[in-house]
Amino acid sequence: MGEVSVGGRKVRFEVYGSGNGPLVFYMHGTPGSRLGVRPDDATLAKLGVRVVAHDRPGYGGSDPQPGRVVADVATDVAAIADALDLATFAVYGISGGGPHALACAALLPDRVTRVASIVGVAPFDAADLDWTAGMTKSNVDEFNAAVAGDQAVTELLAPVEAAIREDPSGLLDALEPELPEPDRELLREQWLRDMLTVSFAEAVRNGIRGWVDDDLAFVTPWGFDPSTILAPTLLWHGADDVLAPSHHTEWLDRAIPVAGFIRPANTGHLGAFAAQGYVLSWLLGDDAAPRRWA
Repeated sequence: MGEVSVGGRKVRFEVYGSGNGPLVFYMHGTPGSRLGVRPDDATLAKLGVRVVAHDRPGYGGSDPQPGRVVADVATDVAAIADALDLATFAVYGISGGGPHALACAALLPDRVTRVASIVGVAPFDAADLDWTAGMTKSNVDEFNAAVAGDQAVTELLAPVEAAIREDPSGLLDALEPELPEPDRELLREQWLRDMLTVSFAEAVRNGIRGWVDDDLAFVTPWGFDPSTILAPTLLWHGADDVLAPSHHTEWLDRAIPVAGFIRPANTGHLGAFAAQGYVLSWLLGDDAAPRRWA
């Protein structure tokens, strides 16, 4: 476990994997933490890579950053990279981590070599995009509350936080009825349940400020334009996703000049976690796999 200070704020991070392999930054989902779902050590060893994950402000061991926007993540990632003596690096994000990974690519162009957004969302103010179309009712309610403001989304999430504290796995059980069969099947995998449970518990260890601020950041201007990203970009999105529907990534594919879009059929949101080995291989420079799937 490591820690850096950014403008007087504490930012907590972990480095997974061993040896001296290249370091890739991972942006966790919403809610989530540095203890989120990641490739196991055996997979990392096979790929010869290490993964750096940090708690965004207000999550886990990182101090809050009132009023943060998505773009602010680049400052934290740069500080961690400096502490690790890392001049350049690849970065990927899953779900709520997707926009934050793209922010790093846009705002740290001399440092980010490749970027991947996995089951992420598009900007809330994106032209010609019905942002909440196809989402589960619980997500629509959550983002509508975020649009209404800090108090509204805090009040909505407060009982969810209480439930997570009582039983972190309960959030998965509550979510399951809204999910398509591919996601429900994955939720039966004990490794995934265990990792998600640990991540959720750590996410709210010091309250829900991180979760609230993520939601507010998603529905306000991100602070950068995805079309300015010049690093090679991989976009991956399950066709059956109902938490962040794939039309978000369709929009990103149109907006980012150097993007390649993979959309596997019969795959939901949680399929992203099983795809991390492929994503890491691509981030390390493996272009052998097809860049665009039906």
